[in-house]
Amino acid sequence: MLVKGSQIRLNYSRSAFTLLEILIVIGMVSALTAMILPAMSKAREQANTIVCRSNLNQIMLANRYYAEANGGRYCPGAAEFRSNLNRWHGSRPRRGMPFDSSAGPLTDYLGDAQGIRTCPSFPAEQIAAESGGFETGNGGYGYNNAYIGVMGGEQAADVFTIKTDRSGVLVDWVAQPASTIMFGDAAFASKSLIEYSFAEPRFHPRHPSYRADPSIHFRHAKSANIGWVDGHVDSQRLVFSHSSGYYPLDPSSVDIGWSGKADDNSLFDLK
Repeated sequence: MLVKGSQIRLNYSRSAFTLLEILIVIGMVSALTAMILPAMSKAREQANTIVCRSNLNQIMLANRYYAEANGGRYCPGAAEFRSNLNRWHGSRPRRGMPFDSSAGPLTDYLGDAQGIRTCPSFPAEQIAAESGGFETGNGGYGYNNAYIGVMGGEQAADVFTIKTDRSGVLVDWVAQPASTIMFGDAAFASKSLIEYSFAEPRFHPRHPSYRADPSIHFRHAKSANIGWVDGHVDSQRLVFSHSSGYYPLDPSSVDIGWSGKADDNSLFDLK
């Protein structure tokens, strides 16, 4: 402060930001955010993948316990299928109602879970609200019902004949447990993405010349967690998809398809 006669002058140092400086700061923050968010998203998905694998391990262990308690037969995928009241993950008193996971055949073997835990990358509640609760309770996982969830056997010309759907296959009938799918990430492309409790093979077992609509859901950054009969879980990449044209939504548009190089049922069947 300078004093001269009756005049007083105050000298202030400039402290305000200019517009250019503000724009530079905003640009730096935006650049940092652009670098950090993908890393955070990747880390979150990696964590979700780990949780999902743990869920699959739990389900497969429950199925092994089920087999030990039921004459060496795995859990049926959809007992008395025509009634449409039973699934491996739950049951319901009548059609059109949601499945109750507390009443599923695996419930007693899931320990404290008392139901199928949901994959954290699967928007189950949102999908259930949009689809009316179709197949609710499977946690976003599908069972290899075509071969493991029924008691059957391969006949001539590779046609698979079902003897009964009230029982899963005998444990000893799976020739290559380490390369045969038991459970995996699953969903189905209908009018929209819906819950679905089966992991479908590439071709219909009883009609081997007809290709099935896929249901393995590659929701983890284009990968799907797959649980194999021997008990191990790994991630598989989407290599092929197919649309029969019967359903409006293209499966490939929602990351549904199959893994494996061979265009056959070798990852599902009992050979």
